[in-house]
Amino acid sequence: MLRLAPYLVAAILTLPVLAGMLGALIPSFGFLPVLGKTDVGFGPWRALLAWPGLGTSVLLSFLSGLVTAAIALSLALLFLAIFFETRAFTWLRQAIAPLLAVPHAAAAFALAFLIAPSGFLARLMSPWATGWQRPPDLLIVQDEWGLSLMAGLVMKEVPFLLLMALAPLAQIHAGERMRLARSFGYGRVSAWFKTIVPALYPLLRLPVYAVIAYSSANIDVALILGPVSPPPLAVQILRWSNDPDLDFRMIASAGAILQFVVTAGAIAVWILAERCVGLLVRGQLVSGRRVAGDAGFATLGRGLFPVLILASMLGIAALGLNAFARVWRFPDALPGRWTMAHWQSVAETAGGPIAATLWIALLTTLLSVVLVVCVLENERQRGARSGRALEFLIYVPLLVPQIGFIFGLVLLAEMAGAPPGGGLVAAGHVIFVLPYVYLSLAEAYRRQDPAWTKLARTLGQSASGAFWKVRLPMLLTPLLTAFAVGAAISIGQYLVTRLLGAGRVETVTTEAIALAAGGDRRLIGAWALTQAILPVAGFALALAAPRLIWRNRRGMLGGSR
Repeated sequence: MLRLAPYLVAAILTLPVLAGMLGALIPSFGFLPVLGKTDVGFGPWRALLAWPGLGTSVLLSFLSGLVTAAIALSLALLFLAIFFETRAFTWLRQAIAPLLAVPHAAAAFALAFLIAPSGFLARLMSPWATGWQRPPDLLIVQDEWGLSLMAGLVMKEVPFLLLMALAPLAQIHAGERMRLARSFGYGRVSAWFKTIVPALYPLLRLPVYAVIAYSSANIDVALILGPVSPPPLAVQILRWSNDPDLDFRMIASAGAILQFVVTAGAIAVWILAERCVGLLVRGQLVSGRRVAGDAGFATLGRGLFPVLILASMLGIAALGLNAFARVWRFPDALPGRWTMAHWQSVAETAGGPIAATLWIALLTTLLSVVLVVCVLENERQRGARSGRALEFLIYVPLLVPQIGFIFGLVLLAEMAGAPPGGGLVAAGHVIFVLPYVYLSLAEAYRRQDPAWTKLARTLGQSASGAFWKVRLPMLLTPLLTAFAVGAAISIGQYLVTRLLGAGRVETVTTEAIALAAGGDRRLIGAWALTQAILPVAGFALALAAPRLIWRNRRGMLGGSR
């Protein structure tokens, strides 16, 4: 049965995407029998292309994908260049998980509360540094250029790219390359970019493309930080799909196909840029020249990393202060009066959303972990890694814009008579949770020494006994970490929950984002903090459980890493 696992995973990751894209493509030409539309034509496309502000929406989505990926990749590589094989590197590896745990929406709210004209940063600097006695009349959050949107996306994508870059470092012998380059007199940054990045980047291509796809078609962060009129294309598609006039469903279908084209175009431009940069720097890589600005880049990276961490911490602090504030006048750095009223309001209404969030996250993550373990165990028994085809299919749901196929799945579900609800939402979550669980667990699973199985067999254990009693307990830490990653991804899902649940499935994420339009910072802070606490608590449990379980077997902690 293990041999079927790769095929089952491939079907889960590809068939819904293909079906969803087909379900969006057909209605985009006016054919939607469930609404009585049977005349095929280009009417939806003409209506789409004539929509006011469409060009700006497309440009915002296109630039968000490229700019976010470029900045996030540059920062991730620079941080690795500076901290690799230093004492801070261990701390950096440990800091990635908590940063990834915070859902995109909670991180977006935190950034908004930090950089808004009346936000926490302006309060900390006023009036002594700015002279402001009132909030300045500046459009910072939801600015028309999407700069705050890109900043919010960068804060979340840097940890993702760091995580994706850590696993291949041993594969490319990064330590040996670095030490050899340093022995020839290269600075730390120069040695990294000349000897390691050329070998590392080909292994990072698919994660970078995933960042472009997510950033160009993001909805939850765009609803909080992105421009309002016109919005990014994905947000506009969501508005069409929610319009009471059902004719807009077909315009939304055309928009979903257009979003796919925009994302594919952004990735194509990135690939072209890869080729151009490769041709331009090829001579530099082999010239032997030392870069004069090495120390400057090192100083820049050492300054930017604390800024990123500090901004995240201050943003979360701003959420907490707003959640407990009753009276907080500008420019006071702290609230003048405190209250628990906002939390009482959350407690009265959050029971259902929290329960739905948890059961969906636990179910989808457990199923994903079981499937991934089956795939990896099949690899071990065959003695060969899965082919590149499966490795690519893992990224398919991350490379295709969610709005590009989820909307099509909704239409197919309506045509099939499948009622929207928790089951449909959970099935949709698996499509996105499974890839992250695989990416989190695969390397640790493959690194486990096969000698443990041989030792268990020599002591009389069967193959299944060696798996359940020896190998799986030793993998407890990476298994729980992958489970926490998957649960965090599920908790942060907005679009899948919103569309496949037809608004009937309420989670902490959908409730927090629904409040974004209301402007009640106190209530938003309480809900966003609730959303952030759930995955962080999951990571804390994943880290604490092995130490508690193996507290009398310290060697098991080392073996499970």
